[in-house]
Amino acid sequence: MEKARTDALYYALKEKGYPDDFCREIAYKQMNTDYTATRMLGYLYRVSNPRPEDVVDEMLAILSDRNAIIQKKELEHAQATINRIYREGL
Repeated sequence: MEKARTDALYYALKEKGYPDDFCREIAYKQMNTDYTATRMLGYLYRVSNPRPEDVVDEMLAILSDRNAIIQKKELEHAQATINRIYREGL
């Protein structure tokens, strides 16, 4: 993980005026990958003054998307393994 991206998210949230514990929870505990932090930064740059509830909703949507991508990759890997076993045998 590139710490600079999560730091940028933390400071962007602080700039919007959110409490420090809220900013730390989102930037360092929940959105702590480059992918999630970048997506949240994009949201914060597009929306001028989101309510904390809106930020949390966006965070949950981003995390849901990320989990769906991870699950898709895992299923693709499992299917590729099954296909290889069918072709080559055990």
